[in-house]
Amino acid sequence: MSGRLRVGIAGVHGHGRSHVDATLGLSADLELVAVADPRGGGDVPSSTAVFADAAAMLADVDLDIAVLSTPIPTHAELTLLALERGAHVLLEKPPVPSVADHVALTSAADAASRAVQVGFQSLGSAGVAATAEVSASGVIGDVRHYGAVGLWSRSEEYWRRAPWAGHRVRDGRLVGDGVVTNPLAHALATAFAIAGAAEPDDVVAIDADLRRANDIETDDTSSLVVDLRGGVRLAAGLVTTAPRRHEPYVLVRGSRGHLVYHYTLDTLHVFRDGAALPRTYAFERTGLLADLAAHVRDGGPILAPLRRTGAFTRVLEEVVTGPPPVLVDRRLVRVEASGSETFRVVSGVEDAAEQVAWEGRTFRDLGVL
Repeated sequence: MSGRLRVGIAGVHGHGRSHVDATLGLSADLELVAVADPRGGGDVPSSTAVFADAAAMLADVDLDIAVLSTPIPTHAELTLLALERGAHVLLEKPPVPSVADHVALTSAADAASRAVQVGFQSLGSAGVAATAEVSASGVIGDVRHYGAVGLWSRSEEYWRRAPWAGHRVRDGRLVGDGVVTNPLAHALATAFAIAGAAEPDDVVAIDADLRRANDIETDDTSSLVVDLRGGVRLAAGLVTTAPRRHEPYVLVRGSRGHLVYHYTLDTLHVFRDGAALPRTYAFERTGLLADLAAHVRDGGPILAPLRRTGAFTRVLEEVVTGPPPVLVDRRLVRVEASGSETFRVVSGVEDAAEQVAWEGRTFRDLGVL
């Protein structure tokens, strides 16, 4: 394909602005021909058409690539429309709220001979494949289990940032805005990629211990244990009620050592039994939009295909359709003010989340929190 690829972006404020900047930064290869957002187009070139409605943009403009950074309940229908119009899609995470939607979109993409890249930026790093390779190499012995730890701090205002924020279901449609499935979804998706779990059927069983400190419908302080095909286990402690933000990571615990992969930093730390210090490796990351554009040009594989996120979607569906989260013991919750924001902090949550990943058990089974 010669000439610049035509890009349209739905959702251009907040995180969506990063897609605008990425497109403009690749101006030699990409042309931002349209944007859609009910709040207006923002700072875009004068030649860019501005729509208030994403569906209208997709229907009216011929695109090579459609970037969808819209509310979760709109993902499936807008992706189907983009595929029908012949566009490749960069779909923000979490991709879809159900396995049925995942299967339908995967089939539609295959039928249209178009790619759907999911916005799990961490999967663009060479460190993911490298960590999987080291896990299988025997350097840390036999893999006992995989883990993920995410310790973030999010304010009460964060959970009111949009009408769908903090909801599992909104207007009868699955949303899934909890800590496991949205703010710290990268931790789970990256752990699945390292463990080699891609399809929904790769997930055998899920034990989700979901809790909340905030006045929301969904979870903000959670642990889960996922049994995967082949007998391996993945345990995650994911919270937005920590007193401060820590760099999240994926853990691989072996019989003779362990690995810690900081997916936001693209760094792998190899802890070998008997060695006083870890060995640390850094990796390059490829932007997912640039990677998708290269695919449109040459047909090569993409880094974060929709098909690779089926295991994540299986967990998301379990989280949003299973029992609602329970309240964290109020004696453990303190309220702190910072500037114009208010935070609910859970005492002991940092140690608890790390213990989940290290021991492979939920908060409930560990008897913490």
